Amino acid sequence: MRLPRSFSGWTMAVFGFLALAMGLLGLVSPATLLAVLGFEVLDVRPAGDYTLVYMAASSMAAVNMGVYYLLAAAADYTPFFRWTVPFRLVTFTVFTTLVLTGAAPAKFFGVGLWEGVGALVTGFALWREGKLLPSRRQPQNVT
Repeated sequence: MRLPRSFSGWTMAVFGFLALAMGLLGLVSPATLLAVLGFEVLDVRPAGDYTLVYMAASSMAAVNMGVYYLLAAAADYTPFFRWTVPFRLVTFTVFTTLVLTGAAPAKFFGVGLWEGVGALVTGFALWREGKLLPSRRQPQNVT
């Protein structure tokens, strides 16, 4: 795999690697990931508790997302970088709201912070590179 060629690409690669790593952790040891996120880890799950199924599904989604980010970083696919910024800010808002309303433990704020800071750093990198907004120039016809 090719290394990123831009600051914004590196922000995506770091985020992608961390998402991939955390997703793999969740698949291999869901209890460890639950503990890292501040959720109570039960020794025995009651009937009808689908926490481990949800952990497997969300961890697999994190693995996939991590791979997408790494591939986009390797290809220096700037449109993808731009698309992630607002959605990661929305994720920050939703996750932070879950903590503030008591629906999630305080440690879970770290996930929201990771998303929010990552979005801001990627947005800053894109701005600094002059790539935050798509180019308005029309392609030239070459004959």
